Amino acid sequence: MASSPPPPPAAAHHYSMNNKTWKQTILLSFQIVGVVYGQLSTAPLYVFSTMRVKDLESEEVVYELFSFIFWTLTTISLIKYALIVLKADDKGEGGTFALYSLLCRNAKVGLLPCDKTANDVILFEEETTNPFSKIINSDSRARRAIEKHKSIHYLILFLALFGSCMTIGAAVLTPALSVLSASCGVQRSLSEMASLFSSSHHTQDSVSNVLQKYVPVPSACVILIGLFVLQPCGTHKIGFMFAPIIAVWLLFVGVVGAYNIFRWDVKIIYKISPLYLFKFMRNVDAGRWRLLGSVILCAAGSEAMFAGLGHFSKKSIKITFICLIYPLLVICYAGQAAYISKNLHALDFNHLSQSVPSHSKYIFIVLSLLSSAVGSQATITASFSIINQCLALNCFPRVKVIHTSKTIHGQVYIPDVNWLLMIFSLSVTVGFRDLVKIGNATSLAIICGMLVTTSLMSLIIALYWEKNLMISACFLVCFGLVEVAYLSACMLQFHKGAWYLLVLLVVSMTVMLSWHYGTVKKYEFDLQNKVSTEWLIDVSPGLGISRVAGIGFIYTDIVAGIPAFFSHFITNLPAFHQVLIMVSFKSMAVPHVPECERYLIGRIGPKDYKIYRCIVRYGYCDNNIRDTGDFEEKIIGAIGEFISIEQMSDIESMVLAEERMMIVGNSSSRGDGKALVPLMNETCNEVSIINEAQISPVVVIDDESDDKLLASSSSSCKKRKKVRFMLPPASSTPKMEESVRKELLELIDARESGSAYFLGQSHLVVRDGSNYLKRFLIMVFRFFEKNGREPPVALKIPHAALVEVGMICTI
Repeated sequence: MASSPPPPPAAAHHYSMNNKTWKQTILLSFQIVGVVYGQLSTAPLYVFSTMRVKDLESEEVVYELFSFIFWTLTTISLIKYALIVLKADDKGEGGTFALYSLLCRNAKVGLLPCDKTANDVILFEEETTNPFSKIINSDSRARRAIEKHKSIHYLILFLALFGSCMTIGAAVLTPALSVLSASCGVQRSLSEMASLFSSSHHTQDSVSNVLQKYVPVPSACVILIGLFVLQPCGTHKIGFMFAPIIAVWLLFVGVVGAYNIFRWDVKIIYKISPLYLFKFMRNVDAGRWRLLGSVILCAAGSEAMFAGLGHFSKKSIKITFICLIYPLLVICYAGQAAYISKNLHALDFNHLSQSVPSHSKYIFIVLSLLSSAVGSQATITASFSIINQCLALNCFPRVKVIHTSKTIHGQVYIPDVNWLLMIFSLSVTVGFRDLVKIGNATSLAIICGMLVTTSLMSLIIALYWEKNLMISACFLVCFGLVEVAYLSACMLQFHKGAWYLLVLLVVSMTVMLSWHYGTVKKYEFDLQNKVSTEWLIDVSPGLGISRVAGIGFIYTDIVAGIPAFFSHFITNLPAFHQVLIMVSFKSMAVPHVPECERYLIGRIGPKDYKIYRCIVRYGYCDNNIRDTGDFEEKIIGAIGEFISIEQMSDIESMVLAEERMMIVGNSSSRGDGKALVPLMNETCNEVSIINEAQISPVVVIDDESDDKLLASSSSSCKKRKKVRFMLPPASSTPKMEESVRKELLELIDARESGSAYFLGQSHLVVRDGSNYLKRFLIMVFRFFEKNGREPPVALKIPHAALVEVGMICTI
């Protein structure tokens, strides 16, 4: 029986993550505990402790709150996320922007520059080779209505950015909340131990006051600093270290919960009955309704199940939650509720540390401190991933992104963001010094993020899954009403700490919107002022343009025509290089673009002009391909392959004004060999490879002394490398036409002569009479453009070969 064909490259990552053996799935399920479920697992530290003691007035109130906790975990964490939302992955990736990208591809709602130019180029390939477009057969009224109204497009983009801001806010607040909660538990345990060695009440009070003043906040700050200092190690190493800690913590709180159930109230299990929900609603008032703001914290971390989908498989996430996380958390909350219901008059009865047996206090101190730090990891990792996606979609200023894993694309570390999160988290801890206030802000961030997911998910059900509108409406109403109820409870605490989330929202949203607005305006300016290819051909003889040896790389955002800054350059200095390559980077609304489908190559003008266009496509979770050292060689190799394939195609007969683009790098599908195969020579000597390829690269060490090369070849190989391209002799390639060979040789000669890099610098200037909002957004954009990561750094352009052409962009 014939074996099944391998998955296509675009789905390779998704295929590998969802076709694991049971042994691999169990291993992933263990690893996922420390990365994804840390926040959910440490929530018992602060769910009850963020409630005001005076609001827990009777056993009935405790039973009703426990019932709410159980049904919140069941409906939101289990049913909504584990069973429904996890199915809405974008080729194995999850999160807010994964939902947004699905909507961009399956309903024309894109507003970003990459969305506008997705169809600007005409592919020479057939439609079936394009993995980024899904053919939509149905033409529903909902889709037509959404595509017609521009205001809906803006609303969907705002929701995606708003959800991202909530993730960033949670990354600031959650570490402060969980670590401070654990530190407070340590302070109470130390106070109890001090009371055992002191008989005087005055001494006990003095020691307690000292511990309360100097233990919780300082120790929390030390732990927070250590947590953020560890981030450069990467998600994989941190998760591998943290998984055993969370696993032991879960087993510990599960055992303690079972102990409290049997000791204090065995019938607590019966309190999960929905009747207690109705009792709570029947006797509700403003004070009792506020308690729901703390209850929602039990579902904190549910979003991480979806956001961490790119790191693990659906099966491992579901198995871990259903078989381990969910039952142990229910037992823990049941045991804590049983203890609280029978100890309403004890000191600090609503804190988890008080329900731990005295002989286990030392274990609790160690585990709570470790697990509180681990529990914050999920939100920090999620914020890195979200910001990386925003960067790819031009919604965040340029910052340095470090990919900490060679195998998992989504594991990133952003140094600037990491230190900013640490500063904000420390400011929250030192400024509030109160679990209740920090918990109010955290719960508001959590419920707002859930509402965004519910809203986008309802659109996914209707537009992507193409289900009946009634099903989409039921999903929105059922989960939306529950989350709106929690939102109203959180808003009652707005003046008691939750306002800080608004500050974080305003700051992060201003940064994102201003950068997006400035980027769009610069792109629109480039589109409006670009010149046609015919202009370059017609004006060249009149200006007396001369061609100089070498290759000129022109980096531009537009994918058709000649950029305005280059026409401005050659008008004032009528000369350009022997070979010109227009390079554009385009983010696609997919998580990953496979290497074989990354480069689109086309020709601009007649053959003798030797002007090419290269569009480099990448997904929002791809590694930063601009920072790779062999990026220039890959472009030249792709153009060499394009030239060799062009002779077999009918591209030359096409109309000149119609730029045709070809996907190169997938030569195997056409039955011929690759056009360029990188060669790394171990002995550092010049070597030429002759095979089916048209151009072969040679790695040459550019060293000043041959004696140094012979004395230490291994160290020299790491020093400086220069890749040269060689053409095999005519006898080995009889099918190659002489014109093709000549053009390839000219490309090689131009490469040997050196390269120059042209980069446009458009300076945004606001017109007189513009409104204050526009002026403010442009001012913020120019600040981050000036102080952020410079484009030459992001592109790894040698400064000695860089030519920057400035232009004034008046908007």
